[in-house]
Amino acid sequence: MKALVLMGGMSTEREISLKTGAAVAAGLREAGHDVSTYDFSPEPGRGVRDLVTSDELAASEVVFIALHGGEGEDGRIQALLDLVAKPYTGSGVLASALCMDKTLSKILFERYGIPTPAWFEISAREARSGALEKISGIGGFPAVVKPVDQGSTIGISIVEDESGLEAGITLAEEYSRRLIFERYIPGRELSVAIVGEQVFPVIEIVPEDGFYDYERKYTKGKSSYHCPADIDEALSKRILGEAFMAYKALGCAGFARVDLRLGGDGAPYFLEINTIPGMTEMSLVPMGAAVSGYSFSELVDTIIKDALKSRAG
Repeated sequence: MKALVLMGGMSTEREISLKTGAAVAAGLREAGHDVSTYDFSPEPGRGVRDLVTSDELAASEVVFIALHGGEGEDGRIQALLDLVAKPYTGSGVLASALCMDKTLSKILFERYGIPTPAWFEISAREARSGALEKISGIGGFPAVVKPVDQGSTIGISIVEDESGLEAGITLAEEYSRRLIFERYIPGRELSVAIVGEQVFPVIEIVPEDGFYDYERKYTKGKSSYHCPADIDEALSKRILGEAFMAYKALGCAGFARVDLRLGGDGAPYFLEINTIPGMTEMSLVPMGAAVSGYSFSELVDTIIKDALKSRAG
């Protein structure tokens, strides 16, 4: 099978996208596929418009999207591939857009009864004068502030008190004019990987100093991981069920990662869904799959075959 891996891009997540793309390409080759790659970059002739007329796309039977951030996760690339009738991995246009927009994700979580921390959206312009009063309505400090439409914990801050509010707003607005404030949930960082209809065991992430930010997510040795997580069977079953419910509620397909916090009250609080999760040696989807008996090459082979089956014709 001829597969094309889309990677790179010009977002802040370009480096991790390149690593993911390289790992996926190697895994697909090991599984016996004929693989080429397309690196979106600032260089002339390697942009989205150029992809449509590229020899790589024309020769491919299926596309594995390994782009991270808005360029690959918000539905635009998916829409382009739909228009040229080229099968691709992961979620479609609508689900990709919904999951990238944290406000819309939260609304749907609440609609389907999936527990999520109290929150509000506010524009960056209004945040400096209006956020403080609204924070009291979600439980007060500490609170989390982040851009509505970014991934990889980019632009996120835990604001401990009023003195840290300005810095948190300033960081978040570097990435979006729309900000989301969320009640901070003290507790444990958990994640659930889903491939197709299979839900893998709960993973616990333990960052070295309690905050799983971009550096601790992508720097080897900055976090430790436990899969399956050390939680009781009943709670694990509940988390897996609600994670799959969230995945289906937002219309996800192919594969995704559902992120949540386990509060000190013993209840899970779902944060967001990543429709194009990382696929490097430190990534959580391959970790969950390995515990379930999948090699990396079997995992990417399963994902790409699902894409062909679900988008046939």
